[in-house]
Amino acid sequence: MITLYGSMMSRAPRCHWMLNELGLDFKVKPIAPMSPEQSTPEFLAVNPNGKVPVLDDGGTKIFESMAINLYLAMKYGKGLWPNSVEDQGRTLQWSHWVMSEMEPHLIAILIEKFFKPEGRTNEAKIKEANEAMKRPLKVLDDHLKGKDYLLGNAFSVADVNVASVLSLAHLVGQDYKAFPNVQKWYERCLSRPAFAKATQEENYKAA
Repeated sequence: MITLYGSMMSRAPRCHWMLNELGLDFKVKPIAPMSPEQSTPEFLAVNPNGKVPVLDDGGTKIFESMAINLYLAMKYGKGLWPNSVEDQGRTLQWSHWVMSEMEPHLIAILIEKFFKPEGRTNEAKIKEANEAMKRPLKVLDDHLKGKDYLLGNAFSVADVNVASVLSLAHLVGQDYKAFPNVQKWYERCLSRPAFAKATQEENYKAA
């Protein structure tokens, strides 16, 4: 049995999306970030870091959302893990790239807009984050020219990983219209039924 631990306010929907794409049977154990449940001996036996998301695949425990998705793609395939070593390297490249080049800026905007007390939003930080994203978005836009997906014409785990990070734009009122290749690819990825299913609040409600 596969169990995914997490909540809508964690990176668990990224893994939920991947599980949906693979058509796997799994259950969700709702645990919110920074909740007391993360410090229990039972949960620490699953992830000693005391954080979500984490995946328990029949006793194989994997933490870190990107690692979870890569593991699932490698193990269960369904065409989402590339065959060539070259494309496998590119999958790792883009998965690391989006976490280092894009996610910190999107998270910075998210914090300013939703987690700061009223009247304490730092507009300069939001502007700085938006400016910082322009360079990596140009890199991605140039790469996607003439391509439907990151590795060419086939959707893969690379697209799940990168699009899941960029989907934070929905929360912070951003779009990628200044980067048309990114925008088309982004819409293509987020229109997949597996993404829509993964981002429903009821996924993380206790039974």
